[in-house]
Formats: sequence, structure tokens, C-alpha cells
Amino acid sequence: MSGSTKGLLRCRQLLLTALVALQIGDPAPDFTLPNQDGEPVKLSSFLGQRVVLYFYPKDDTPGCTKEACNFRDRWERFAEHGIQVLGISKDNAASHTKFISKHELPFTLLTDEEPCAVATSYESYGLKKFMGREYMGMMRHTFVVDPEGKLERIYKKVKSASMADDLLSDLDLG
Repeated sequence: MSGSTKGLLRCRQLLLTALVALQIGDPAPDFTLPNQDGEPVKLSSFLGQRVVLYFYPKDDTPGCTKEACNFRDRWERFAEHGIQVLGISKDNAASHTKFISKHELPFTLLTDEEPCAVATSYESYGLKKFMGREYMGMMRHTFVVDPEGKLERIYKKVKSASMADDLLSDLDLG
């Protein structure tokens, strides 16, 4: 097989993979990202417990603050059930630290720098439109990973002010 044929086959394989959306029951794509203290956090280190991954555009913006504070205000319910909450954005550690301090957030925030490989693997980074302008950005999506490391819930339409409430209700932990 020639090099160009191999290249075309690889491109075709990547395209087919990209066309298959993540589904409930799929293994959650594993990753390692730095937290607000610059320490690496590996998703697979949480095997045996549920994990909420929520992708959000930017620290300390109105919608992102509502979402983070909703998780903060329901934190005890998540902690009671041993559920880890990980927020993921492009923001750096200093921004995360300031956001956590300002809003007294009890959970971990992770940095997924451009080109946002982790968000891309979760279909949470891509083309966005705002006021007629197109740009690449982080999408507000939430995933629940079950104790075996599989996707248990996928939320592509997130209401920032009530995401934590919706999760607790959907998981019958109200």
C-alpha cells in the first residue's frame, strides 16, 4: 500500500470516528489535566466513584458563575454520595484560583488549553456563533461518568442556573 493510500485510509478512519457521537454507555475518554494548583488530575484515578465533568466557556462570566455557584450550593448532596465534580475550561490556574476564591467553590477546576484536546474528545469544543461572528470555543456541556468509567449521562443543552439541580434530580439524589 502506498503512503498516500495509507494517508487517505487514516483520514477516512478519523472522519468516521468523528462522525460517531459519544453515547451513554461509551467509555469516558480518559485524560490528565492540571488543576487550579497546577497539579495533574487524571480522570481514571476516580474509578469506583461517579464524576461530573462540566465544560464551561470562561471563569467569572455571568452564565459560568451561575453554573459554578449552583454546583457549590448543592455541593453537600454531591459529597454525600461520593460524587466528584470537575469543571473544565480554557482558563489558566491563576484564573481558576481567583474564581474559586471569589465564589468559595469547593470543587476542582481544570485547565484544557488551546487546542482543547480534552474538550474536543468530549465534543465540547468547536465552532460557535455570537452576534454574527464565528469562532472556536468551549461549549457548555455536562457529562456524568459512572464508577466503571462509562458515560452515564450526557447533557448538551445545559441551563447554567440549574445544572446541579437537574443532575441531582436525574440521578434520583434530589
